[in-house]
Amino acid sequence: MKLQVAIDLLTTEAALELAGQVAEFVDIIELGTPLIKAEGLSVITAMKNAHPDKVVFADLKTMDAGELEADIAFKAGADLVTVLGAADDSTIAGAVKAAKAHNKGVVVDLIGVADKVTRAKEVRALGAKFVEMHAGLDEQAKPGFDLNGLLRAGAEARVPFSVAGGVKLATIADVQKAGADVAVAGGAIYGAADPALAAKQLRAAIS
Repeated sequence: MKLQVAIDLLTTEAALELAGQVAEFVDIIELGTPLIKAEGLSVITAMKNAHPDKVVFADLKTMDAGELEADIAFKAGADLVTVLGAADDSTIAGAVKAAKAHNKGVVVDLIGVADKVTRAKEVRALGAKFVEMHAGLDEQAKPGFDLNGLLRAGAEARVPFSVAGGVKLATIADVQKAGADVAVAGGAIYGAADPALAAKQLRAAIS
């Protein structure tokens, strides 16, 4: 299982600083949607230049103009981009078309999708590299949220998937047991007193 750090900071400088601390322990560096909105495509280029050996994941959460948005992100240096699972099939297919042209990949983010299992199978058939079983920050903050719903959906869908939303040291073994290809840790790393140590411990917990 690969480890992905989700960088939900708001400046290129802060993102590069964090990435520099944790890069040796992670496989994928995700640039969060707020970061890309705050800094633009230049943050993608800066991160890829700083870490050319890492997979740079641009969390665009595209909902329309799939081919166009994916194309500009790939040209900026992204290796993976996200399209929302709630988007029209044509939007996802357009992003996949751009990905093929650049030899890159599209991840379909199932945030807000009620039937994640069915949609995961559908978007995989459209050419998604993998799907992200994702509970957003707002959903995680609700009383009673737990990760198990995402894990069950991933295991049941039987397509390559990542898990994002509540992945931390206490839950990463469960994520791996569910068969996830990628564990996405955000706050567990960037919110830690020592992000490098947090990333190292998560890496060590992946057997």
